[in-house]
Amino acid sequence: MFFRKLGKAIKMEKREDPRSILKYLPLVAQSPSLAWPRSVEQELQTISKGPDKSMVNSGEALALHITNMRKYLSLNAGDGSPNPLQGYSVFFDKKISREESDKFFGEVVPTLCGLLLQLPSMLETHYQKADHVLDGVASGLRILAPQEAGIVFLSQELIAALLACSFFCLFPEADRRSKHLQSINFEYLFSFPSMSSCTKRENKIRCLLHYFERVCQCMPTGFVSFERKVLPRGHNPHYVSYPDADYWAKSTTPLCSVEIHTSGAIEDQPGEALEVDFADEYIGGLTLSYDTLQEEIRFVINPELIAGMIFLPRMDANEAIEIVGVERFSRYTGYGPSFQYAGDYTDEKDSDSFKRRKTRVIAIDALPNPGSTQYKPEALLREINKAFCGYLHQCKHQAGPPPSSAVESSRRLCMDDHEEKVGVATGNWGCGVFGGDPEVKIMLQWLAVSQSGRPLISYYTFGLQVLQNVDQVIERIGLQEMKVGELWSKLVEYSAERSSRRTRLGFFSWLTSSLSSTTD
Repeated sequence: MFFRKLGKAIKMEKREDPRSILKYLPLVAQSPSLAWPRSVEQELQTISKGPDKSMVNSGEALALHITNMRKYLSLNAGDGSPNPLQGYSVFFDKKISREESDKFFGEVVPTLCGLLLQLPSMLETHYQKADHVLDGVASGLRILAPQEAGIVFLSQELIAALLACSFFCLFPEADRRSKHLQSINFEYLFSFPSMSSCTKRENKIRCLLHYFERVCQCMPTGFVSFERKVLPRGHNPHYVSYPDADYWAKSTTPLCSVEIHTSGAIEDQPGEALEVDFADEYIGGLTLSYDTLQEEIRFVINPELIAGMIFLPRMDANEAIEIVGVERFSRYTGYGPSFQYAGDYTDEKDSDSFKRRKTRVIAIDALPNPGSTQYKPEALLREINKAFCGYLHQCKHQAGPPPSSAVESSRRLCMDDHEEKVGVATGNWGCGVFGGDPEVKIMLQWLAVSQSGRPLISYYTFGLQVLQNVDQVIERIGLQEMKVGELWSKLVEYSAERSSRRTRLGFFSWLTSSLSSTTD
């Protein structure tokens, strides 16, 4: 198979990146390039001419053409959700106004089809440039499998085309589950009858459609990087290996500064920071499904995050995913059932030398429904190491001993010399539907941020009552001049007592009592 650009042929069959992703794309290999199947291309060309010629002026008509294209791609009806055709009809023909619908079918849908027609040539250009972004380090679109540290650089335009594939439900889904990949088509969002009564799902769709409206009006020109970060299980002379309990107990690293915010949201924090995404092990979680948790909100106001779901399988316990450069397009109000799209958002974040917005999102998944097992040593270790993996920065080591704050990655170089000075913005990670203990989780994150060498943790409590006294606890710990190892040991001691039911106190009360008895 060959790709050709301006008369220059590049042998693609020797490249691992396109070979790993091709079966998950709706394109076919037709030497010397990739292409849409002819029947699908004809459908896209027809729709791209606008509703006056295509007659695609309603959700019902759109769903009929989607069904045709899926048939041409040999995508079985069983690959999708129940009654997706009715869901498109319900939303576009009943849920939004005729004016909104006319504008979407008159302006956005034809432009998206025109964008999809360019997808084969866009991928061609992408792979030509992929080896030159990071001085020969692979950065092309490919499956970034678990335990394979690596990075993918995508232009915002290519991401828009890939997400347009999701909107038209054109991605093959059959083999995705076997590779631990999320469903990526929008069928479940539009599934019926849930669509008829689910307000939060309707508002998720409104955020995503607003994204398409924006990129069709003015296509962004920046880039987004997606990176799988790994803390190696075995010894690695160049990187920090997966720490054991002894590593944490012996740490003499000072605790970093803490800022507590009782209101506001992580994505609205004013300064530069690693912004923690309270992720599912499958990045994106239920974004393209029925629920609306904090992670799903982040993914629909920054829809470029969804692109990672295409090629990033689930995370293992020693992994995190870092996404840099995503643009925010929507405002919102509420949470869960009260979530609502609240209009346009203009993202004014600066860009770095790689043309990525200085928005750094760290996806780390907490233990789900851990109950009392979260106080066991192995659970504490799993959680602190998961956060540690996400917060460590990556830096190419020079001659001599490797830096202690390096996690395995494909970069092997500092992409941002300023990165180690950037703090972490986080909150009640794993403490909502996942059922984690907020008092323990804030301490674990504080320890991980401190050990990673970052200067600050900005913690958003979202008004959680159990954390109302956290400022005083942090101040008390500061007065003791505790180091990471000392606070970790206190946490382990408390968890042992909690696990064995020798105490029913929360960690804050237990620690305060413990410190008081020590000083008496």
